[in-house]
Amino acid sequence: MKRRINKVAVLGSGVMGSRIACHYANVGLDVLLLDIVPREINELEKSKGLTLEDKSVRNRIVNDALNFAVKSNPSPLYRKATGSKIQTGNLDDDLHLINDCDWVIEAVIENLKIKHQVFENVEKHRKPGSLITSNTSGIPIEMMIEGRSEDFQKNFCGTHFFNPPRYLKLLELIPSTKTDSSVIDFLDDFGTRVLGKTTVICKDTPTFIANRIGCYSIMNLFYAVMEMGLTVEEVDALTGPIIGRAKSATFRTCDVVGLDTMIHVSQGMVDNLKEDEEAELFVMPEYVIKMAEKGLLGSKTKQGFYKKIKDENGKSQILALNLETMEYAPSAKPKFDTIKLAKVTDDLEERMRIIIKGEDVAGEFYRKIFYSIYRYISNRIPEITDSLYKIDDAMGAGFGWELGPFASWDALGVANTVKAMEDAGKKPAQWIYDMLDSGAESFYKIENGSKKYYDQNSKTYKVIPGTENLLMLSTLKENNVIWNNSGSTIYDLGDGILNLEFHTKMNTINQDVIEGLNKAIDLAEEQYEGLVIYNEGQNFSAGADVGMIFMLAVQQDFDELNFAVKRFQDSMMRARYSSVPVVAAPHGMTLGGGCELCLHVDKVIAHAETYMGLVEFGIGVIPAGGGTKELVLRHSDGLEEGDVRTNSFLNKFMTIGQAKVSTSGHDAIDLGYMLSGKDEIILSRSHQLKYAKQVCLQMVNKGYVKPIERKDIRVLGNEGLGLVHVGGESMKSANWISEHDQLISEKLGYVMSGGPLSSPSNVSEQYLLQLERKAFVELCGEKKTLERIQSLVTTGKILRN
Repeated sequence: MKRRINKVAVLGSGVMGSRIACHYANVGLDVLLLDIVPREINELEKSKGLTLEDKSVRNRIVNDALNFAVKSNPSPLYRKATGSKIQTGNLDDDLHLINDCDWVIEAVIENLKIKHQVFENVEKHRKPGSLITSNTSGIPIEMMIEGRSEDFQKNFCGTHFFNPPRYLKLLELIPSTKTDSSVIDFLDDFGTRVLGKTTVICKDTPTFIANRIGCYSIMNLFYAVMEMGLTVEEVDALTGPIIGRAKSATFRTCDVVGLDTMIHVSQGMVDNLKEDEEAELFVMPEYVIKMAEKGLLGSKTKQGFYKKIKDENGKSQILALNLETMEYAPSAKPKFDTIKLAKVTDDLEERMRIIIKGEDVAGEFYRKIFYSIYRYISNRIPEITDSLYKIDDAMGAGFGWELGPFASWDALGVANTVKAMEDAGKKPAQWIYDMLDSGAESFYKIENGSKKYYDQNSKTYKVIPGTENLLMLSTLKENNVIWNNSGSTIYDLGDGILNLEFHTKMNTINQDVIEGLNKAIDLAEEQYEGLVIYNEGQNFSAGADVGMIFMLAVQQDFDELNFAVKRFQDSMMRARYSSVPVVAAPHGMTLGGGCELCLHVDKVIAHAETYMGLVEFGIGVIPAGGGTKELVLRHSDGLEEGDVRTNSFLNKFMTIGQAKVSTSGHDAIDLGYMLSGKDEIILSRSHQLKYAKQVCLQMVNKGYVKPIERKDIRVLGNEGLGLVHVGGESMKSANWISEHDQLISEKLGYVMSGGPLSSPSNVSEQYLLQLERKAFVELCGEKKTLERIQSLVTTGKILRN
């Protein structure tokens, strides 16, 4: 029988349970969230005359937890209204409601005795065949099913989400010896396609895969910082984005997690990993214990490795802890020659090859850290997994490593690194030598359009399971590349569909990308059927090339600037009015010009985590790649008989004027950057490109017809412009905006109102584009706009002037 999930129950509403419930609601499921009944009433309840028998009291714990989760930042929900899908209750009165749930997930305290009690009660009410899983982070799965029925045992496994569940993509699946294989197969597919997760099937070993390797890595750093005499700031500078890790790096991340949590996890590792060759490393160093004793637990106590204070001028200042003296001092920005050399390239693999050869203390640090982690992961196979790719997947999705440890080892060269590891006294496991002796030179390779990994059992390369039917640019053959320049590449995806990929810094749209877009449309119109625009980087596009705009504006080459903006506009209009369908598949940051491109294509297939917005106001200009025009057009199309048209106008005006950025793909629809009923959202990044291609083909097969350029856009003229001037004056008088903000607002309002029109009128797209371009170039001649652009180019920060 085909298994389907329509309703899910989450038992336990703590930090994990409430947020897991929110993510289930995100994907459209009905959710039942239950927790314990309070043992006593609080003061507020007493004042209202309530008792422990009142429903509001009995559901207080679960309701408070859910409300706290929903109000947290970043939000666990794609949009606030989604929270209505979650029904709350308590484990005493409402557990029977799980009898119509297809999946029950336990997320109570990490105590085996309590979990056993919960499972005993669950078995009284769950429907036969329903999934029952635990979000345990380390309790053996086998121990949880003791005493349970056969049906319970075969439908039970571990499903370990990472916090926060919406944003961290890892979902570890841990079967017991009794788990039916079809359960794991189903959850593997459901977790990827529906929940948008990277699913990793783990062995039932202590802390599974990601936490085992991740905790080792952190503990290794805890000891290295003292052995090498490094500071907290230096380690964070060395272990952040420069090596493809999170910006919070090591110690900032520890502050967020909390030292008490880390000490608890560390002790669990010490208790359960007595046979581990690195068991002693899991014992917390003395300085961490001292920090805990002093209450320096991190964010929860507002002081940990870092502390934020206000100076005498009221400005925020970050202090860093001296690990020897346990005193705070102003955080210093470390400088290393190795880091300086590595920053010259955006290619992470190339950066790895640079830093490992560093001749300063940074290079010494990297060799010490990397060689240790490489030895450790080699020794974990086959203990925690038989397949090396699972370790890389787990560290990428759970800890945000752009390059998993085996992938980074590949980047440095396996054989050369083994020799260096031997010289450093970090000899890897024997299977590494067996692999090299077999003639295999790397852990991964691309072959026949598939990514394969080295399997140490068969001593052969195998296709990574689950990727057989995926479409990934990184695995396409070289002969799939039909054109490229320094900023973009055009691929043949097959079936007459092309793909344009950007590969500039942060995928900004510069002249090379514009050239690539026009070339892709030319080729598609001449020889193919359609075009998809999709990038495999962390973000779709951070916007237009601001550096080029700044250069032209400073030189006061306004004719050239006008020409560059006109070319950008023309390229966006080509995407709108080509004779073939154009589909954009954005994810991550989709800002400025990246957003404008999405506004103009035939259809958007956005990843759920798409942060889309027209943000040009922040640098002192207005959107001029058709973005302003497009929101005016959407305002016009959205008007219905009897509408108060000024309300809709002001809504679109404020969307641009406040540089609003969506917090999700769903929020992008609410803001009007995407269109409900036309554009779509997908949760799985790994399936996004393939689905975008399918959609493009569907448009071809339905009989795509080139749209007709619009000349019927309703603008408000002086009616709209009057609203803008009155609003700007009042906001300036109240000191909510600066004089320059007011100028930009009036320029924006002038364009959106249709210019010098005395009454509401119909205008064309080209008319609005001319107004948009003229306002943009004029603002680039303003000194304060140049100051704002310079601030972004030189410091990466938005200047308010």
